[in-house]
Amino acid sequence: MTEVASAAKNKKQKALKKEQLLKDYRIAQESRQASLMGRKEVFMGKAKFGIFGDGKELAQLAMARYFQNGDFRAGYYRDQTFMFAINQLTVQEYFAQLYAHTDVEADPASAGRLMNGHFATRSLNDDGTWKNLAEMKNSSADISPTAAQMPKLLGLAYASKLFRENEGLHGLTQFTNKGNEVAWGTIGNASTSEGMFFESINAAGVLQVPMVVSVWDDGYGISVPNEYHTTKGSISEILKGLQRNDDQKGYEIFVVKGWDYEALDRAFENAARIAREEHVPVLIHVVEVTQPQGHSTSGSHERYKSPERLQWEKEHDCILKFREFLLDRGVASEEELGQIDAEAKQYVKDQKEAAWKAFAGTIKSELDEAVALLKETATNSSNPSGINQLAEELSKTLNPIRKDVISTVRRALWMLRTDSETVKANLRDWYTAQQKLNEDRYSSHLYSESEFKVENIASVPAIYAEDAPLVDGREILQACFDDLLTRDPRFFAFGEDVGKIGDVNQAFAGLQAKHGELRVTDTSIRECTIIGQGLGAALRGLRPMAEIQYLDYIYYALMTLADDVASLQYRTKGGQKAPLIVRTRGHRLEGVWHAGSPIGMLLHSLRGMLLCVPRDMTQAAGMYNTLMEADEPALVIECLNGYRLKEKMPSNISEMKVPLGLPEILRAGTDLTIVTYGSMCRIVMDAAEELALMGIDVEVIDVQTLLPFDTTGVIGRSIQKTNRVLFADEDVPGGASAYMMQQVIEGQNAYYHLDSEPATIAAKAHRPAYSSDGDYFSKPSIEDIVEKVYAMMHEVNPAKFPQI
Repeated sequence: MTEVASAAKNKKQKALKKEQLLKDYRIAQESRQASLMGRKEVFMGKAKFGIFGDGKELAQLAMARYFQNGDFRAGYYRDQTFMFAINQLTVQEYFAQLYAHTDVEADPASAGRLMNGHFATRSLNDDGTWKNLAEMKNSSADISPTAAQMPKLLGLAYASKLFRENEGLHGLTQFTNKGNEVAWGTIGNASTSEGMFFESINAAGVLQVPMVVSVWDDGYGISVPNEYHTTKGSISEILKGLQRNDDQKGYEIFVVKGWDYEALDRAFENAARIAREEHVPVLIHVVEVTQPQGHSTSGSHERYKSPERLQWEKEHDCILKFREFLLDRGVASEEELGQIDAEAKQYVKDQKEAAWKAFAGTIKSELDEAVALLKETATNSSNPSGINQLAEELSKTLNPIRKDVISTVRRALWMLRTDSETVKANLRDWYTAQQKLNEDRYSSHLYSESEFKVENIASVPAIYAEDAPLVDGREILQACFDDLLTRDPRFFAFGEDVGKIGDVNQAFAGLQAKHGELRVTDTSIRECTIIGQGLGAALRGLRPMAEIQYLDYIYYALMTLADDVASLQYRTKGGQKAPLIVRTRGHRLEGVWHAGSPIGMLLHSLRGMLLCVPRDMTQAAGMYNTLMEADEPALVIECLNGYRLKEKMPSNISEMKVPLGLPEILRAGTDLTIVTYGSMCRIVMDAAEELALMGIDVEVIDVQTLLPFDTTGVIGRSIQKTNRVLFADEDVPGGASAYMMQQVIEGQNAYYHLDSEPATIAAKAHRPAYSSDGDYFSKPSIEDIVEKVYAMMHEVNPAKFPQI
């Protein structure tokens, strides 16, 4: 290369570097202005609450530089600069979320369902099919609970390991470039005290997955300084034992100041290379970070920071330090930077106003329609002054929200309750139309609304050959899982003892040896991150089955299931999905910690997931086949005492599918309907035979799934015939039995067909004591069912059924 050509090349490289530096400075200033203006919008009453990413700008710019297509982020609510820098968030979208704009085009992350700072990219097309995630920069949907992003982060990184090491997945180019993707996590320093953080960090080190965790350390957790949070006051200090060496695998750990642009760039460049090329997890501890506006709009950091600390934070503000760096290096002049400052401020102001105009314009349009209708209705109403007063007050509302409009119209309809239908028809029709719109805005997508939703999966009954062998129930599951592993490379199963020994009840026996450790995998005892491992993998297009060894252990994982898995489709309004199958076993066995049936807790916590309660392993296998064709997350609770019970082996184990939401009538009867599920089915069926000897003919219904619950009214139609109902289960009194009663008596209007009070029978309020006697005296027995039903029939006909 000639000297002239070399000089030209160096000049071009210098120009490119200057261009990048000034671009970063502009993004940092725009992000800072968004934080400053966002806080003011909250104080002006135009938004409910605000939490911002000021002080974190430089570190996030460095992270963004090495974030590639196909990569995923699982972070927390201060990552706005990063999202701006990877072009997955605009300033207008940022403010639309602050205002809670319900249009998914305005706020693609959540359609107004989440407070500001909760970021997500849309992984799905409008019809629920996957986009090409390998060609996108991806952010998993944020959640607020501290450190709750960590379990999912582990799973996102684990997916890359599977994509790289399992050649059967290399063809899934829509999701991966052979596992070249890095999962990037962010967390505040105080949140590293949470158990979820430590469990996830340990699991990632064990698994050796491409995960980069950045800890933004501003020295505080709201008002509480680091010495109250972390041993030695430093998360990187106490994690030094994880540092890898020549003999042991582990982490790479970097510590870097949050205001040092060049050091940040080096740290993130090295972290990206190590994670992406070597599949080694990395921790970047970003220290000396500031938080200029304090924690959030709900308080002031002047209350707990000393004057000296506040002054230090002003002097070490990362944007100020970046400005000094640019000036010292001669990259730009004061005038150039001043111009960028002014342009950034004006740009953010314009985008903020555009977001407010779009948000408020929609509300204003609805308000104007409502006011006009109110005034029109008032002219013919019996209370014109009252209706007009409502219209006047509504029209003068400062910064109105949709609640103001709808609440006013509803109150007007109260006033019009005695007027003729013609007087109030237009106003009522408008309100009815708004109800439908608001149902979509605020209540849609709790479950899948795509063509892959579970109700669209056709039922296929089990078929039996004449010489179908009787086998242990576990063998039916084993055949089902073997088939799933054979025909779908996306399917894999993992959990405690699932691999080598084939799970504690042997449903995976021999399948690791047949299909390999990547497909059937052991884990350590860590229920929270087992769920996170599955969640992250499901977000990336795989079909994981995460096993929680016993239902009693699900408490460890409940927060991740409830706050993340179950709410994912809802909080993204169909923008993301994670069809994770969680397999566990429960109900009857022995003792306080191995006989769990906390179904009411799960029903209340897991709306957004499917809850399957099969009575035997054939039903469970059919449910797994159904779920593998659907795109919804599910919890399947197998009967713990059913693995060694004999069942016929179906000849169509690959094709059979149990319809979810459709109860099955196990025994027809005319006197009384018993509604139950799971292990109680056998108890109730045995009780029904005893009752038949007493002249009582009961109909037994297995609900099969609790979410969804009897979508076609099978139980209600049964009650129309029998006129009596008993809801039986193993939960505590008022648990799942109360839920079933509400669904049937209220939801199916069964009240009008009852000739006797509806009744429930449940386990005792305590957990069962150990031994068979503990089970007998704690959970419903055959005798309990017989006596409960007999007492109900005695009330009907005491002569025929004298008191026992």
